[in-house]
Amino acid sequence: MKASELKKLSADELKAKLAEQRQELFNLRFQHAAAQLEKTSAISAARKDIARILTVLKEKE
Repeated sequence: MKASELKKLSADELKAKLAEQRQELFNLRFQHAAAQLEKTSAISAARKDIARILTVLKEKE
């Protein structure tokens, strides 16, 4: 997910994406704790996506 794509979305859509990404991060952490996660880099990618969304939301305020 790129910042340019996020800037085109409305604030409500960004908040929905943020909730979705946070849920995905929770699931990834749960899989990692249960030793079922093969691609551990997905956790850091999800964290970075959350940071991008939060940054675009702050810019819109």
